[in-house]
Amino acid sequence: MRVTYYGHACFLLEGSRKVLIDPFLRGNPTAPVSPEDVDADYIIVTHLHGDHIGDAIEIAKRTGAKIVAIFEIANLAKQKGVDAIGGNIGGYMRLEDVDIALTNAIHSGWGHGIYAQPTGAIIRMDGKVVYHAGDTGLFYDMKLIGDLFKPDVALLPIGGWFTMDIYQAAEAVKLIRPKIAIPMHYNTFDLIQADPEEFKKLVETQTDTRVVILSPGEHVEL
Repeated sequence: MRVTYYGHACFLLEGSRKVLIDPFLRGNPTAPVSPEDVDADYIIVTHLHGDHIGDAIEIAKRTGAKIVAIFEIANLAKQKGVDAIGGNIGGYMRLEDVDIALTNAIHSGWGHGIYAQPTGAIIRMDGKVVYHAGDTGLFYDMKLIGDLFKPDVALLPIGGWFTMDIYQAAEAVKLIRPKIAIPMHYNTFDLIQADPEEFKKLVETQTDTRVVILSPGEHVEL
């Protein structure tokens, strides 16, 4: 599986299928691509804030990708004319060659005139498991996410203010115990400035997890 970072909280996972997560591209000063440049089979939306649902509807209409999200967001997507799969926090949804499960996330969830529970997402594809935490604060049940899903990779916000900061994200790594942690949701805007090298140092001196810092447009092969 290839994991490509498009800035902020947007990632593209490529293997048997293409899974795009939180495609905030237009208006994202760090994004190396535009919505017209991205292809997907599935688009996961973790919550309704504009810097996460982003360009999901536009990309889904152009590519025919299915939006995967909590039930209320999926219904909103259907109302906007795109195919969507609604789930809830629990076990895997089995979708062709990829399994997706939604997890809890501690965050606010109003957007587009409705409330929808914010989530993280677990993506299992080609024998690899990736945990995208979404926008979240630190919570102890991250240990259960590690125990149940055993993610190879955790994509974790480190920017603070709206999400975990560096120190809380390092604690999250201790709970989840992934092989690799990739920081996200930092340095897009002034309020969420953070040094990923400091996160890397904290994690790698306190755990067995390896931190991979990706600049927007870079990728790592799992």
